[in-house]
Amino acid sequence: MCGIVGWVDLEADLSRQEPVVEAMAATLAERGPDARGTWCSGHCAFGHRRLAVVDLVGGVQPMVRQRGNRTYVLTYNGQLYNTGELKEELIARGHVFTTQSDTEVLLVAYMEWGPACTERLNGIYAFGVWDEAERRLVLARDRFGVKPLFYKTIGKSLLFGSELKALLAHPLVRPEVDAEGLAEVLYLGPSRTPGHGVFRGVRELLPGHWLIFDSGGMRTQAYWRLESRPHEDGPAETAERVRDLLRAAVHRQLVADVPVATLLSGGLDSSAITAFAAEAFAAEGRGPLHTWSIDYAGNDRYFRTHAFQPDPDRPFVQAMSASLGTVHHDVVVDTPQLVDALTKATLIRDLPGMADVDASLYLFCREIKKGATVVLSGECADEVFGGYPWFRQPALQQGSSFPWVRSLAERAALLQPGVTGNITAEEYVAQRYSDTLARVPRLPGEDLEEARVREMFYLNLTWFMATLLDRNDRMSMAAGLEARVPFCDHILAEYVWNIPWKIKTWGGREKGILREALKGVVPEAVRNRRKSPFPKTHNPGYFRAVRDRVLALLDDPQCRLHEIVRADRVRALARQEHEATGLPWFGQLMGGPQYFAWLIQLETWLRHYRVVLV
Repeated sequence: MCGIVGWVDLEADLSRQEPVVEAMAATLAERGPDARGTWCSGHCAFGHRRLAVVDLVGGVQPMVRQRGNRTYVLTYNGQLYNTGELKEELIARGHVFTTQSDTEVLLVAYMEWGPACTERLNGIYAFGVWDEAERRLVLARDRFGVKPLFYKTIGKSLLFGSELKALLAHPLVRPEVDAEGLAEVLYLGPSRTPGHGVFRGVRELLPGHWLIFDSGGMRTQAYWRLESRPHEDGPAETAERVRDLLRAAVHRQLVADVPVATLLSGGLDSSAITAFAAEAFAAEGRGPLHTWSIDYAGNDRYFRTHAFQPDPDRPFVQAMSASLGTVHHDVVVDTPQLVDALTKATLIRDLPGMADVDASLYLFCREIKKGATVVLSGECADEVFGGYPWFRQPALQQGSSFPWVRSLAERAALLQPGVTGNITAEEYVAQRYSDTLARVPRLPGEDLEEARVREMFYLNLTWFMATLLDRNDRMSMAAGLEARVPFCDHILAEYVWNIPWKIKTWGGREKGILREALKGVVPEAVRNRRKSPFPKTHNPGYFRAVRDRVLALLDDPQCRLHEIVRADRVRALARQEHEATGLPWFGQLMGGPQYFAWLIQLETWLRHYRVVLV
């Protein structure tokens, strides 16, 4: 994995702009600690920071190839899982390769098929290709947006980068946020409207899309989308197919020339990934698989069973590790670490994020990096298979808004009047919701219940999963760790998308068909375990720490939170007991303590980025 940046100007000479591109790429040094490179010509300048994973010597970027009198240049962040198949096909077409890297395969694939090469890729990627002869830039992003890619046009110029901070490092980009951008942060955050970059004029290339920028202007096109069609398999055949597809995805994603590990929470999803990975390790003689889990100091004392987290992870982690013979590592995070890491997590994401849910993952990845460079995660199974509570709660299923955006009116009441101009919280969120429903791939003849469930899946796959993938990418890459997500394999996701709800919930359970598919793969106690989300701290000391820090910030007249929130109402909320502010306001994990932690992140963002509200 890597960090990529680029600057194309069709009217100006960029041949001497290497220092600017280097400065942009330098902001991504944590994404690519192993190497750096730049390439500049008259109208194009690319920068790259590399995390070496495959072909540690041969995959240097930006990569340049000639074909006749034409020059092609690639800057690429990602990993192709079907490199071998693509390479064989390209060799049969007469191409010669000089490295073992997937980078060269991707560049040659583009030279052979142009932007249509994306339809043949299996992997996670964001890349830019410059065709010198045509003076054409092509950008592309993987089907689910596992890898990020932001861009901004200024006249005849286009800038792009893996993260917002790379664009903000360019002298032509100011950290301006208008009313709509602020509405994204305050009303939808930590999620974002797909494609929205928050800062004025900044966009994120949509998943499954490519973009062309040349003398004809800029245009984007989808090369992939979910398609709805009748599901022909019965429950038994479906379970077998799911098992085979997931096993194949995991096996593909173990490719690396560096140490590979898995995250293991003892839940169904991470246990499935770990079981299939251990199976492949044994078959290939790669030695024991290393697994990693996270916990929090004091959770053994303070954890209480509730609807969102029914049981602690540790007993299930121990059972899984013992059954598979993995070398297991526990990472325990203490409250002061978690509070201090809120600032770092904000600077990693370039926006207020998921508070300690982000910060804890960063601390976790930083420890994993000491023993591995690639890790496989069970992330996204709940979006693909329908594991969240809102898939089964009628009030949320029948609602008129995103089920993870909660207590919106109460949150809006804490804000300064008119902070987003004429944009109101309820109307803004409702419009984004209705816009999304208008894009759902419908299946003609589907009954009302199945049609509504399909809507719920589309909302989750395009919004909530994007938020978690943002978190997963930024926090892992900030530690120089590549996180792969087998449940985002598009072949698996395409198949599961069309499984009817009655089969998805086979046996009357959330993710029932996945549980059926994993019979004999994981221990029965794990297979039947209720869903439990990414673990968080239950130590009341955390709430007190973030609350007190917010109150101290509000005592400072220079605190920029005063531009956004009503200090008197936030102070009143702070006087309530922990339990009174504990219900989630976003997703399942972000309750009262996370609101105060999010305010710390909001202040950090406004100050550090010198955000100009326009």
